[in-house]
Amino acid sequence: MKSAIHTDSAPKAIGPYSQAVRCGNTVYLSGQIPFDPASMELVSGDIRAEARRVFDNLAAVCAAAGGSLDQIARIGIYLTDLGDFAAVNEVMAERFQAPYPARSTIGVAALPRGARVEVDAVLVLDAG
Repeated sequence: MKSAIHTDSAPKAIGPYSQAVRCGNTVYLSGQIPFDPASMELVSGDIRAEARRVFDNLAAVCAAAGGSLDQIARIGIYLTDLGDFAAVNEVMAERFQAPYPARSTIGVAALPRGARVEVDAVLVLDAG
């Protein structure tokens, strides 16, 4: 059985999808781009500011699902410029501790609304 997760603390979906879907103790988080949830506009600043907003959005969805970033098992990072790889790593290191989630980083031609970074994740909630 699956159930949708929604929070006003993260940007609303800009298409026909849920912010996250829970199946048992696993929560699949849709990709987040650096939208401010209040304005639904991209944050301004460098790639670090964008990445921080993305991780803030993911944290809000994790919380709505009853979890936290610490319980993320896998992350997918999508960058329009792989030259931003090191800067996004720095921001990720601010938010996660070992053991780190499994991860892939993929260079893409474009992202929605002109974003430079998007991150999706798989969260595993504690049994109980």
